[in-house]
Amino acid sequence: QVQLVESGGGLVQAGGSLRLSCAASGSFFRLNTMGWHRQVPGKEREAVASITSTGATNLADSVKGRFTISRDNAKNTVYLQMSSLKPEDTADYFCYAEYRRMYYSTSNSMAWGQGTQVTVSS
Repeated sequence: QVQLVESGGGLVQAGGSLRLSCAASGSFFRLNTMGWHRQVPGKEREAVASITSTGATNLADSVKGRFTISRDNAKNTVYLQMSSLKPEDTADYFCYAEYRRMYYSTSNSMAWGQGTQVTVSS
């Protein structure tokens, strides 16, 4: 089982920056793709960014040019650097990780963090 703990959320003014962190711990063979989703109550969860184990990234159109995703494999941690924040970015941000439970596992398992709140004021 993998546990994910997010940190770095908070209140920031429009145009400001925040960096979210998500650290993985527990028992696993290997972490594969990690990333971030965000959700506003009453709306569908939106995929924000992802990064593979080798560093290939994918960003939602709504955040391209403003957000950057990165990871530190030695620390089992993924980051989301958010700049030029807009009120529309206000949401709960959830980290996820796809991982191989054992070396012989034939499919990925999935873990989610509890979320961290980001509020962007006008």
